[in-house]
Amino acid sequence: MNHEELAAEAHKLSRWERHRFMVLVGISIVISLVLVAIALRLYTSSGAAQLDLSRPGYVSVREQASQPDRFEGFPSSGDIDQAALDEFRKLYKSRAEQATNVDSFAGDVMSNEALSIDASVSE
Repeated sequence: MNHEELAAEAHKLSRWERHRFMVLVGISIVISLVLVAIALRLYTSSGAAQLDLSRPGYVSVREQASQPDRFEGFPSSGDIDQAALDEFRKLYKSRAEQATNVDSFAGDVMSNEALSIDASVSE
């Protein structure tokens, strides 16, 4: 095909066929903006924004927040022997008890004690 044939074929294309890539890019951008708006709306309406200490407005409160005990977990490498299995069972049992001791249908499920939130942080 030479240049004249390509130009003639390009003139035969409809407006949609000539600009479909840009239209699809535009539609993708609009969809992503709508999804981001929905996510931000859920973030603010669910109350998660008030709990987010990484926001710049909470720099003074961030130092008052106490770090919870870190769960180091079970090492991913090493020998699998009876001692390692016993250690895993002990770690699993303690975390499973913490998860199942909360009565899901009780009224105090969202209390500071149930969520392990220190009362001094909310002051």
